[in-house]
Amino acid sequence: MQFEQTIREAVECSGVGLHSGVPVCMRILSGAPGTGIVFRRSDLDGFVVEATGRNVAKVSYATSLMKKGVLISTTEHLLSAFIGVGVDNAVVELNNLELPILDGSALPIVEMVQRVGLRRQKRLRRYLRVLKPVEVREGNKFIGVYPAESFSVSYTINFPHPMIGEESFSVDLSRGDYAQNIAPARTFGFLHEAEALRSMGLIRGASEENAIVLTPDGIKNPPLRFADEFVRHKVLDLIGDLSLIGHQVLGRVEAVLAGHAMHTALVQRLLRDRSSWELATLSEEAKVPASASA
Repeated sequence: MQFEQTIREAVECSGVGLHSGVPVCMRILSGAPGTGIVFRRSDLDGFVVEATGRNVAKVSYATSLMKKGVLISTTEHLLSAFIGVGVDNAVVELNNLELPILDGSALPIVEMVQRVGLRRQKRLRRYLRVLKPVEVREGNKFIGVYPAESFSVSYTINFPHPMIGEESFSVDLSRGDYAQNIAPARTFGFLHEAEALRSMGLIRGASEENAIVLTPDGIKNPPLRFADEFVRHKVLDLIGDLSLIGHQVLGRVEAVLAGHAMHTALVQRLLRDRSSWELATLSEEAKVPASASA
């Protein structure tokens, strides 16, 4: 049977928040079976904010959580890494409001977890198995989830930039492709938008070390890690946002021109429609994320 997992021992890192620009130390500790992913603000007497859909707060340029006025900002890269490597339960300690952006991808988190390894726990993992289609549409933007026997994501983006244009990418997490094909993809931004975003209190920690910076006709800090790194990063974000369902998903997700707001809208719609899913445990031979059995 497939069991829940947590990390074998604590790991930590430090950096700056992408949007706040503030320094932050992050420590990831083992979590008890059945507790999921919880954030703990060590600078606020250990206040806990659970990584669940009910705590979603801001979702414009990042996905942030809030509980009783306490904010946990830019959660998607870490949550994506946890799904990708199969971490079900963990406590994430922060001494500030925003997670460190590190290199702008999920790879540093994946590598930290891989360094200490995973420990199987004595509790069967329960998956959210999609039973019927659930969709969110907004003009030409779209996201939907459909019944399937594994967790797969297909994403299409379209930016009027010579380095991007229309890109599509699909991944089946049951094949164990996350660490190699999704985790290294970095966040990106457009140089001409930087001043306006900073005036809004955003991207104050952004730099060429933690984001792909696009000029009007190229990239300020090449090379790309993948020819289609932009859409792969959107897939990375989506996997992290969908983790706020609170369970690994058995379903096929399709997204076109979506973003954090639509990702989390799908989470909310799915959770509200109890007839659209069931919780299920799986046999060892079932198709589940390959990393989960590592």
